[in-house]
Amino acid sequence: MKILIATSNPGKIIEISALLKALPVDLIMPKEIGILTTPEETGSTYTENAMLKARFYFEYSHLPTLADDTGLEIDLLGGQPGLHSARFSPIRNARDTDRRKLLLEKLAGSPKPWTAHFICIVALVDSNGEMFTAKGQCDGEIIAEERGNNGFGYDPLFLFPHLGKTMAELDLDEKNQISHRALAIKAIFPRLSKMLSV
Repeated sequence: MKILIATSNPGKIIEISALLKALPVDLIMPKEIGILTTPEETGSTYTENAMLKARFYFEYSHLPTLADDTGLEIDLLGGQPGLHSARFSPIRNARDTDRRKLLLEKLAGSPKPWTAHFICIVALVDSNGEMFTAKGQCDGEIIAEERGNNGFGYDPLFLFPHLGKTMAELDLDEKNQISHRALAIKAIFPRLSKMLSV
C-alpha cells in the first residue's frame, strides 16, 4: 500500500520514514506525484491544521495520507510561538536560524529555566476517507546557546534536562524514542496497522 506523507520538510520525512519502516508500505511525498501546491494553514489548533493538511492531500492524491502539525510552546511566552512556530519570524522566507534568533531575543533577560514543550498532532486519512488523530508531547527547556547538528527547526535550543542533551544532539534512533513526533506516530501506529490488515 502507498501512503502519502503530507510534507516537503526533509527532516520530517527522514524521521517519519524511520518510524514507519516496520510497515509494509511505500511512502510517497507530494512532489513525487506532481503535487506542488500546499494548503493554507487556517486552523486555530494543531489538530485542525493537521486534519486540514491530511484532507487536502488525500483529495489531491486519493491515497491514504498522514499529516502533522507541530509547535513549540514556551511557558514564559504564554505558549508562543505555538501554532505559529514555523511562521514566527516576520522576515520574508525566514530560515530556522532566523526563528531561533528571534526566540532567544524574546527570552533574553528573563529568569531561567525557560520551560518548554514540543507538541505534535498527526492526522491520518485512511483509504475510505475516514480521519484519525493522535498527539505526542515532550517537555524540556530552552537554552541560550545552540547545541548539536542533528534535527531542524528549534531542535538545537531544546534541552532534555534528564539527558543533558538538546534535541539536535540526539541521533535519529534516540530522537525517535522520545520526540513529540515519534510519540504521535507511535500513538497512531495501531490505526495504520489496522488499515494495512483490512
